[in-house]
Amino acid sequence: MRQPWRVAVVGGGIAGLAAAVRLRDRAPAGTEITVYEQSGALGGKLRTGELAGQPVEFGAESFLMRDPAGAESAAVALARRLGLAEKIVHPTVGQAALVVDGGLRPIPGGTLVGVPGDLDRVTSVARPLADADTDGGRPLIGPDADVSVGALVRSRFGDEVVERLVDPMLGGVYAGRADDLSLVTTMPALARTARVEHTLTGAVRAAQAAAPRAPGTPVFGTLIGGLSTLIEAAVTASGATVRRDAAVRELTPTDTGWRLTVGPTRDPELVDVDAVVLAVPARPAARLLAGPAPAAAAGIGELDYASVALVTLAVPQPQPQLPELSGFLVPSTEGLLIKAATFFTTKWGHLRRPDGVALVRASVGRYGEEAHLQRPDADLAATVHRELSAVLGTPLPAPVDGHVQRWGGALPQYAPGHADRVAAARTALRAAHPTLVLAGAGYDGVGIPVCVRSGETAAEEIVTALGGSAR
Repeated sequence: MRQPWRVAVVGGGIAGLAAAVRLRDRAPAGTEITVYEQSGALGGKLRTGELAGQPVEFGAESFLMRDPAGAESAAVALARRLGLAEKIVHPTVGQAALVVDGGLRPIPGGTLVGVPGDLDRVTSVARPLADADTDGGRPLIGPDADVSVGALVRSRFGDEVVERLVDPMLGGVYAGRADDLSLVTTMPALARTARVEHTLTGAVRAAQAAAPRAPGTPVFGTLIGGLSTLIEAAVTASGATVRRDAAVRELTPTDTGWRLTVGPTRDPELVDVDAVVLAVPARPAARLLAGPAPAAAAGIGELDYASVALVTLAVPQPQPQLPELSGFLVPSTEGLLIKAATFFTTKWGHLRRPDGVALVRASVGRYGEEAHLQRPDADLAATVHRELSAVLGTPLPAPVDGHVQRWGGALPQYAPGHADRVAAARTALRAAHPTLVLAGAGYDGVGIPVCVRSGETAAEEIVTALGGSAR
């Protein structure tokens, strides 16, 4: 392989930028890294804006501090690599609530994404089936099986546990429904123990025991100044050339690597590189792979996405004050447009203001209900304000500022079998085109740490394919 290498990273979200940083760390000196982002903004779903004179997240809000094995998460490790570890802060209020029968009830402890390990602890919000979670003498699922989360939990705990606990918890993350989402992809720790344990409560407890957390250890973190500082620092550390408003329309294999067709149809730019990290959502990735890798394209092209809108309101100090909660989740059975809300200035101590202005963000939109998102911004904001007031049981003051951020096709909907489809696509790519690698939420799961790890793993594959590290 000639030196220096030339590597294209298609997609400027956190997965692509994490790949660029890892390439800079592991590839030979002088490697040319170019990031192509079709929009004008880097960061993907990480976007810090400003509202009522202070930074506020218009996209992802925080990251997990630990990985499933209990070690430091990939997001924390990246922040440390970028010199941002001292800017990590944690929620000052961790208790959240569920909306049940129109009112707020604390989310019970001891669950795994809403799936209880002790049925007695969830009776305040849901009535589990009596004696349904029996030991049938065999593991809950087979060694290679995948099922929907909803199907498994309904069969063991009944409808109310799914609808009042699991569905809103998963909906807050994926904007999807438990009955449609893959256990293996969305809850991998539970899937592993379900292949061994004979009861669901046993599987939950085993999954929790496999990743113990010391009391008082923070679960989530964010960065002072906003998560966009992570993006800016990653760009700097990667030393990559960044091409904004640069859509990659075609990938063509060459004798030495890949040719990218970039830009408008009438005036395309052709760029030759040695390797490509494809860090874009599944559908655009499938379009780019249709020519050089049709089998891989077919496997990932099935993935569907949900759209959401995030409505953030700045309201004068409410009287009475907002409850001491980080926020709340809303089961779809409650009939509200809101599916989740976060009390930013309550949850995050560093965002609290001396003037008492409260920042409240609501998430709107569930999979299959995109028609609601066609409403004008003012209508969405007014509906959110009205529903927040109803849930809190007191009228919120009129907002002094507001922002509506729409994320079209933002959240992957992982149907059962997703992991196997992605694995098959990657196997096909490695066999035919080892210098073309997939990365991102569409393949490996949502959340900043998962996306960071996905990008870093893709970079390592590229380094191996091109001949290994020279460092």
